[in-house]
Amino acid sequence: MRASIPTTLSTRREWLARLGKTILISPLLGSGLLSISCGDSKSNEISGAKELDDDAFLDTIERAIFLYFWEQASSTTGQVKDRARANGIDSLTISSIAATGFGLTALCIADQRGYMSRSAILDRVQTTLNFLLNEMPSHYGFFYHFVDINSGQRIDRSELSSIDTAILLCGVLTCRQHFQDQQVTDLATELYQRIDWPWMLNNGSTFSMGWTPENGFLHARWDTYSELMMLYLLAIGAPVKHIPASSWQEISRPTLTFQDLTYVTNTIAPLFIHQYSHAWFNFRNKQDAYANYFNNSVTATQAHKLFCGESLGTQFSDYSDKLWGITSSDSQNGYVIWGGAPPMGPIDGSIVPCAAGGSIPFLAADCIEVLRNIQNWFPKAWQRYSFVDAFNPLSGWYDPHVLGIDLGIMMLMAENQRTGFVWDTFMKNPEPVAAMTAVGFH
Repeated sequence: MRASIPTTLSTRREWLARLGKTILISPLLGSGLLSISCGDSKSNEISGAKELDDDAFLDTIERAIFLYFWEQASSTTGQVKDRARANGIDSLTISSIAATGFGLTALCIADQRGYMSRSAILDRVQTTLNFLLNEMPSHYGFFYHFVDINSGQRIDRSELSSIDTAILLCGVLTCRQHFQDQQVTDLATELYQRIDWPWMLNNGSTFSMGWTPENGFLHARWDTYSELMMLYLLAIGAPVKHIPASSWQEISRPTLTFQDLTYVTNTIAPLFIHQYSHAWFNFRNKQDAYANYFNNSVTATQAHKLFCGESLGTQFSDYSDKLWGITSSDSQNGYVIWGGAPPMGPIDGSIVPCAAGGSIPFLAADCIEVLRNIQNWFPKAWQRYSFVDAFNPLSGWYDPHVLGIDLGIMMLMAENQRTGFVWDTFMKNPEPVAAMTAVGFH
């Protein structure tokens, strides 16, 4: 019997952690971890790379990831699986709206690069947007975090998710600008306009993390710096039912100093919080009254590399300046929220490829070196859709799954590093630009 999803949670990350555990333990959801031995795991012996230049190497990653968003999405609803088996042979049916948001953007990249015919890709985009607008359950314009890939119906008691609706909308708006197709434009605009952003404030100054029909609004709020920037900017720039620009000032921005690096972060700080908003919003060479957030993510990535190599390297022999990166991911014991600095979660020597992959624009040479070394020295970590979600060189464990959001952040950031395509396309939308101006970016 499938384990139930909790009805009230303190944070979205706890929700994800528990969901991940249900996937790994549930016979109905395809459990079972592979026990695979690996080769040489001494990271200090890693050197060199196969004979591809950086652009060709990143293209190899993007092409493989595109296959996930094409094959592991429903052709009749367009909804993308939250996770699937890394070898592509998969029967899971849980979709996440965040994976679908990344997937819509991946379709734009694939069309731009000619990975598949425009007619096939455009048809998939139209199918996805039409299903979202006219068939998938929503409430005040917000969508349930996890839904059935074929019906769009809510999975168990998952929440209407404010942040995941924002991720989905980023993909929707990228399609609106890229395809310049009237049907796509109309569907995307209506999806944006029907969201009642003030409702999700729940009479407060910051957003609730979500709502369920059983228990109402979640108590946890998006009130501290994290991936939340996209949520607030989309809501402030909304053409109707927007929130005031003053909401931007309600976000707390604590700082952390690791060695001599100081940056804005969150006390719960897996590396992905410094990546997600940056996949679509172009913060380069811009700052508000508080920070240059792009440079802030550069610093956060540098700190994370140092944390892995210097703070963890004495404990785990695989971590080095050429093999590093942990962020929320699968583990041998289920989905976990881990990272640092400071140390967070049951760190066990696992490597999470999307930690480096999602930070490519911030520290390109270092992050690409990590990905090359994984592919070259740990070939079992590379499967049909590029890298598995996580692996542990010390124990020989390789995740049998990939996750849509982790593949998605790698694909989008690889393309941004190569051409800036996602940034350039998304920022043609007038609403995000107006919102950044309204909150003081210059």
